[in-house]
Amino acid sequence: MADRKQTFTPEARAEAVRLAQTSGRSRREIAADLGVGLSTLRNWIDGRREREMDHPPADRQEDMAAELKRLRRENEVLRQEREILKRATAFFAKEGSR
Repeated sequence: MADRKQTFTPEARAEAVRLAQTSGRSRREIAADLGVGLSTLRNWIDGRREREMDHPPADRQEDMAAELKRLRRENEVLRQEREILKRATAFFAKEGSR
């Protein structure tokens, strides 16, 4: 007799993801308790993460905007530092050849 593919409601999947993220137990243990494969649980977690990135909750949009602003500022500082190092390397290479 062939095994029937078990289906889970979106609510059950969301609860499984919540357990995986907050319970402190391993994903393998949670998957075994729920009777699903570890890869299935991982897919559910990844899917939720992707949906949250595409459509973040309203309260997280401000956090994400602030984080983006901070990262852009940090990126600019790193670009400037890299440019300074390039110039310093060229200068000392020129001085060393004299």
